Amino acid sequence: MPDITPPPSRPLAGVLWMLITGIQFVGVTAVVKYIGPGIPAAEAAFLRYSLGLIFLIPAMRPIFSVRLDRVSKTLFGIRGLVHTLGVILWFFAMTRIPLAEVTAMGYIYPVYVTIGAAIFLGEKLAVRRIAAIGVALIGGLIILRPGFRELSEGHIAMLGNGMLFAVSYLIAKVMTGRVPPVVVVGWLSISVTVFLLPFAIPVWVWPTWEQMGLFLIVAGFATGGHYTMTMAFASAPLAVTQPVTFLQLVWSVSLGALVFSEPVDGWVVFGGVLVLGAVSFIAWREAVLKRRVVTPALEEGRL
Repeated sequence: MPDITPPPSRPLAGVLWMLITGIQFVGVTAVVKYIGPGIPAAEAAFLRYSLGLIFLIPAMRPIFSVRLDRVSKTLFGIRGLVHTLGVILWFFAMTRIPLAEVTAMGYIYPVYVTIGAAIFLGEKLAVRRIAAIGVALIGGLIILRPGFRELSEGHIAMLGNGMLFAVSYLIAKVMTGRVPPVVVVGWLSISVTVFLLPFAIPVWVWPTWEQMGLFLIVAGFATGGHYTMTMAFASAPLAVTQPVTFLQLVWSVSLGALVFSEPVDGWVVFGGVLVLGAVSFIAWREAVLKRRVVTPALEEGRL
C-alpha cells in the first residue's frame, strides 16, 4: 500500500510563508490603490489578469491537455463570468473606500461560501458553525455600521464582490472533483481575461508605461501570493497559518494611514477581527473534520 502518512508539520515555515503571502496580497491592494481611478475598474482588472497569464505559461500544456465535457465547459464558463463581475467590483471598491475596509470586508465572503454550501451542496451546519457565522455577520455589521454612517457605492460593491466570489468558489469546489486543481485555476484565469475584455473596451484609457509596469507588479504579487499560500498550507495546519492573515489587516491599516492619509477606524479593525476569528474557526473545523490540510475559502477568492 502507498504511504498515506501526512508530511510532518513545520509551523515556523508555515508562518513565514503566510507572512510573505500577506505582504504580497497587501501589495496588490496598495498598488491598485496607488494607480487610483485614472484607469477604469474593468480595464484595470483586465490588465491584471491578462498580464497574469504570463506567469501561467509553464502550466498551459497540462491545462489544455485535459479534455472537458459539456458540463465542465458550462461550469467553467459560468464561473468565469461570475468571477469577472466580482473582480470588477473589487477594483471599483479599491478606488472608493479605505484599504482597511476593503481588507476587512474581504474576510466576510468565506461566510457566504459556508452558507451557500449548506443550501446548494447539502453540507450540514453544526451549531458551532452557525454560531461562528453569526459572529462573522455581526463583525460585518460593525464594519459597515448601517444607520450610523452613509454606505458608499464602494461598500455596496464589496458586498456584491463577496457574494459573487462565493458563487465562484462553490463552482470551483464542484469542479475539483472533476478535473485536476491546476486546470481549475488555469481556466479561471483564462476565462476571466476573456470575459473582462468586452467590459474593458468601451471604457478603455491607454495606460502609461508606468501604469503598465505597476499592473505587471500587481499580477506578479497576486500569482506569487497564491503560490506562497499553497506552500504555507503544505507546511503547517490551518490552526497555525490562518491567524497570521490578521496581519494583512494591520498592514492595510498602517499603509492606509501612512501612505494614503486614511484615518484609522477602530470599528473597522474590531469588526475585521471578529470576522477573521469566525472564519478561522470555520476553516479550522473543516480541517479537523476532514482530517487533512485543506485550502480555505480565502485562497480561492484572491485576486
